Amino acid sequence: MRPTFDMDALRTMVVGTDLGSFARAASQIGRSQSAVSMHLKKLEEQAGLPLFRRNGRGLAPTEAGEALLTYARRIIALNDEAAASLGAPIATASVRMGLPQDLFDDVMPEVMTRFSRRRSGVHLEVRAGRNYGLEEEVHAGRLEVAVAFFPAGSEAHGTLLSSLPMAWLGMRSLAKPSGEEPVPLVVFDHPCLFRQTALQALEGKGRRWRLSLTTPSLPGVWAALRSGYGISVRPVYPVPSGLRDVGAELGLPKLPAIELRMIAGTELSPAASDLREIVAEVVRKRRAARKPPTLR
Repeated sequence: MRPTFDMDALRTMVVGTDLGSFARAASQIGRSQSAVSMHLKKLEEQAGLPLFRRNGRGLAPTEAGEALLTYARRIIALNDEAAASLGAPIATASVRMGLPQDLFDDVMPEVMTRFSRRRSGVHLEVRAGRNYGLEEEVHAGRLEVAVAFFPAGSEAHGTLLSSLPMAWLGMRSLAKPSGEEPVPLVVFDHPCLFRQTALQALEGKGRRWRLSLTTPSLPGVWAALRSGYGISVRPVYPVPSGLRDVGAELGLPKLPAIELRMIAGTELSPAASDLREIVAEVVRKRRAARKPPTLR
């Protein structure tokens, strides 16, 4: 007979994995640690496979556990939506999405407004952070929907929403480096697509460079550029006032275009499908409405 997985045990598995601790999960879901251990043991008995392995003082999913975790998220989401449609009192259903920091202020206000009108009872969890890793978060089941930057021609990665230019951005009053002086770069911490693009472009033309500032924060990048601390490669989407494309006057190499793509999990819940549709519509509409800015 095929196993029927216990819904409470699946919830325990998801919460414990997301929190990185099944001890913290016990507190959050209001169960004892022994009850949590029983949930995990029950899942392994039902699956007929080991789902967790020791990882230091905690537990980490095995390959089979990772596979079940992806399905557990879908099962829970569908269960909660079905219960909500019948008026059952349940915990608020959630949909999780991720996007780069560059897009949050431009895209999310309209996305949140439209999504709340269509799915007023659904909790929307938004992770606005580093572009790197968003696709992996979707494939691992930790996000349902994500919008991310990719190099031009990345057909294997999701659905194309827009193609954007990249520019060497700096302060209007930025002093021009003289002769052999290295180009001062303001970049994200490694790994970063834009950092990689800048270094490859400069090294391809034999230009010297130095890292003047590294940070995981986009506001940190903008603050450094406004202070004249250096220049940075960023997508033209959108560009804060006071900054401009300094590439031509500094004799810097031309940059390739970059693509904005939608990544989504398979077998999305109805709410997640609605979110995917809304995000794609908003991004495309805003790109079509905004003329390419003049940065020079």
